[in-house]
Amino acid sequence: MIRRRTAAGFSALLLMLSACGKPAPDLPNDAYVWQRRWTPAVQEALSASADAVRAWRVLIAEMSADGRWFDAAPDLAALVAARRPVIMVWRLDGRVDALNVEDTAARIATASHAWRAAGITPAGVEIDYDCATSKLPAYRKFLTALKSRMGSDSALSITALPTWLNSPELDALLNVPDEAVLQVHAVLNPTQGLFDGKRAQSWLDAFAEHTRKPWRVALPAYGSRVAWDDEGRVAAIESEQPALRPGGRASELVVAPVAMAAFVDQIHQSRPRGLAGIVWFRLPTARDERAWSLATWRAVLTRQPLQPALRVDAQAVAEGGSQDLVLSNTGNADGALPFIVRWNGACRGADGINGYTLERDDAGQYLRRAQDGLLRVGSQRQIGWIRCDTPPTTFHVQP
Repeated sequence: MIRRRTAAGFSALLLMLSACGKPAPDLPNDAYVWQRRWTPAVQEALSASADAVRAWRVLIAEMSADGRWFDAAPDLAALVAARRPVIMVWRLDGRVDALNVEDTAARIATASHAWRAAGITPAGVEIDYDCATSKLPAYRKFLTALKSRMGSDSALSITALPTWLNSPELDALLNVPDEAVLQVHAVLNPTQGLFDGKRAQSWLDAFAEHTRKPWRVALPAYGSRVAWDDEGRVAAIESEQPALRPGGRASELVVAPVAMAAFVDQIHQSRPRGLAGIVWFRLPTARDERAWSLATWRAVLTRQPLQPALRVDAQAVAEGGSQDLVLSNTGNADGALPFIVRWNGACRGADGINGYTLERDDAGQYLRRAQDGLLRVGSQRQIGWIRCDTPPTTFHVQP
């Protein structure tokens, strides 16, 4: 009997140790559906991605800086068909000072009733208010009043900014909603790019010390184009909607899928306390030129190996010997445009186009990337032309 009890106890101990040694499950993926107009491309992307997404966070309306509301037009039938929880997102311009609790609560109630009538029970409400740190006390009062009007059966989520981390008001603010989504993608300074992994990791670690509730991190799956005026000030930021002004200079800010996949692996290996999931901004579509391809996004979500394969080929275009230089991606993931493209032939004429310029050094002529960007899976881009006495036999692509 004693031996049996000892053996049973030893087996239970082994099971406990085995369970403790199991890796934590992958963080679930949510996605923001931020499109104002739901085109067939949005509907197709929603349907094709539902199996990889835990929940949709759908933009339903936004308030402008002058306090006016603008409604988005989500396709409720498409959301019903996707069979995933849906969270309503209400975006309030951070420049708005006075937030009207009664008006906001009434709008949420009206929209919730319409959604339920269409067959959707909202899984929660998210408030996206990118305000200055000085407004956090007033924002906390607004959220407290709003939550009391929503009822205990409706979860409240908010987005949070890294700039709030130094505020003594942050802990009290985060104690109000049921969860928060920390944004680590933003144009804080266009010269610093759209995303920095080391900076983002430090923000995650710091945020974990400020909340005892579940929270998520918002990661980018898109690019932006930033334009400066003649005095060096940011004039416009173009992402999902055209916003550029003529004149000045512009720069493309991109996040390479390979780099983002590495960051996802990193936070899985060293998961900050309380981190409950990832929210991707934004759902890519076939028509969204600055977002990743849908295939690449799915590969990152499911943590599949990413292998972009960029190559350059010369294609004859005229009897005079001119050849177009065409960059193609035959891999399984979008790839960052190569920094330098060289060839081994003796050419009497050449030039770069579509974001590439012709340069020369001791090794000869080459094309240099002048504008960052991504080349989608299966896509091609003409990056220049050459006219050579001895046609090149090989091209060298340098990341």
